[in-house]
Amino acid sequence: MSTAAAGGGDGGPRTAAAGGLLWGLVGVLAFSLTLPMTRVAVARIDPSVVAFGRMAIAGLVAIAWLAVTWTRRPGGAELRLAAASALGVVIGFPLLSTLALRSTSASHAAIVSGLLPFATAVFGVVLHRERLAPRFWAAAVAGSALVVGYAWTRGGGRLSVGDLWMLGAVVAGAFGYATGARLAMRIGGMRAILWSLATATPFTLPIAAASALNAPPHADAATWAAFGYVTLVSQLLGFFAWYNGLAKGGIARVGQVQLLQVFFTIGFATLAFGEDVAPSTWWFAAAVVATIAWGRSSRAAATSAPRWGEHACTATAARGIDS
Repeated sequence: MSTAAAGGGDGGPRTAAAGGLLWGLVGVLAFSLTLPMTRVAVARIDPSVVAFGRMAIAGLVAIAWLAVTWTRRPGGAELRLAAASALGVVIGFPLLSTLALRSTSASHAAIVSGLLPFATAVFGVVLHRERLAPRFWAAAVAGSALVVGYAWTRGGGRLSVGDLWMLGAVVAGAFGYATGARLAMRIGGMRAILWSLATATPFTLPIAAASALNAPPHADAATWAAFGYVTLVSQLLGFFAWYNGLAKGGIARVGQVQLLQVFFTIGFATLAFGEDVAPSTWWFAAAVVATIAWGRSSRAAATSAPRWGEHACTATAARGIDS
């Protein structure tokens, strides 16, 4: 095996890191409309129907996809990772963020969700032993502090009930990202989210059906389009790119790109949905971009040692990443 094939050449790690960042950015753009679209959906559809309906429908699509493609069933360690990922990003984040958006705007919720990159980095270290340079942590803390400071000042010096729901969503989402990325290293980004969704479906489908019977949804075309977006793009397609990015470029490092999602979401909420946004938002955006660039300039690469009973070799990880 050549050095380049083994990932030891000069361009190998750098190419993988650049590819991870690109995939991550695609995922962030897909996720940027999630909160505004959820806000539109819950305006006319019961929040429980929105939250569990998106999970259940995406899960049924995933099961059908896996059945048609005759995809190999994951092993025991992989199923545990799929279940953990499902708990975080299939159930936890959609449910808690939907509850938050009953009482807060999409742009405000987006600010709180700016803590996701830092929380994802923490889970990457705790669960998967990623080792990161001090400069990375300094940049992560600085970027997160900017986001929290912005939320605090915009909220009049207090946190609302919606903020608390969003903080819970942040913890759930970060846990799901870290475990889903680890699964993507083994079986690929596409299979990772498909199996995560399929694993959760026996739980989400009955609740979605009961919620729909209890509060039958009646909405216009725009509301159903918003629901379709959070179901098929936010819950499914965006994760193909996002998990590939985390797997290729590192959970913590690529996770920092999600700091940009805050400002993409605010931009969409302003341009497409008419929410008022203060001009100072864009100064915060520039400062956050600067923290990402500073943290990325560190030459110390993130490394990790497997947990959760994993014993994947380099060849398996490389084979499992979807392009």
